Amino acid sequence: MSPTMFFGRVVLPVAGLAVAVSLCWSTMKKFAAQAEAIDRVGSSASRLRSSGRITAEGRVVAYPGAEVTVGTEVAGTIINMPARENAVVRKGDLIAELRSDDVKASLREAHFRLVEAETGLRLIRARFQLDRVLTSPTNAARPANNRVDEEAAATARRDAAKATVERLEAEAVKYRIVSPIGGVVVFRQVDPGETLTPGSPLVTIVDVTRLRVEADVDEFDIAGIKLGAKATIRAEGYTGHRWEGQVEEIPLAVVNRQTRPEDPGRPADTSVLRVKVAFRGLNPLKLGQHVELEIACSDVRVDDGIRTRDTQIHNLVP
Repeated sequence: MSPTMFFGRVVLPVAGLAVAVSLCWSTMKKFAAQAEAIDRVGSSASRLRSSGRITAEGRVVAYPGAEVTVGTEVAGTIINMPARENAVVRKGDLIAELRSDDVKASLREAHFRLVEAETGLRLIRARFQLDRVLTSPTNAARPANNRVDEEAAATARRDAAKATVERLEAEAVKYRIVSPIGGVVVFRQVDPGETLTPGSPLVTIVDVTRLRVEADVDEFDIAGIKLGAKATIRAEGYTGHRWEGQVEEIPLAVVNRQTRPEDPGRPADTSVLRVKVAFRGLNPLKLGQHVELEIACSDVRVDDGIRTRDTQIHNLVP
């Protein structure tokens, strides 16, 4: 047998068989690892539910509306910015002021034109009143419809000037950015002297009195979560301290896990339920801080879960 025939009839088939066996072996190992992970999570979930608690990881977040990123609606250069990081602001406090010389000049001009239009309208009306009192051939010959048209034109000029003033006043307000809520400035993205474009973010304000925990509960533990369930919250750096919480919101859908869990025994490729847990009392935890939770587990029947879901949907629909 020639070397070419030996290579084609013996070497190539043996190499192909080896590759196929290797692929099958790696696929079987992958499936076995996934099955082991699922069994481990399932047994862990069963053990946790039997012990009356569910463990989860989460982060401290703000309530909807309690965290606001303030931006600018117009382009301009910052000439004053009293807002500083960690500063406490109240609703309506000045965050930043942009240069608005052109708008201010246009607004003054519009005010003068409004005064001129109002004065002209008053003069026309006074002359008409005088025409009714005095009788003369000239006044008698003046058509009544001309008087109406003249007054209507003066009124239109007055209204147009007033609309211009209102438009410029609304535009001038945009150059003074104020805080929409009370809270603490946690981030400041710009500094005085910078030139901004419309939509540029300035600061992020958080009402630190309205914080809660967003816990990533594994989909295997969903059946044990119930509204009003008590929770225990712990955080790194606070050894020996814990805070009480209560489940106040259960979403209607699971989502993919966005952050890798700190616990190496917890799979990172499973879906989670973003359960919202309210604090019961004061705490020193910070926005975005990682926490660990133990949520009291309850045996929930399927019918109870359906009723809970229907109640949540009913509350969402006006």
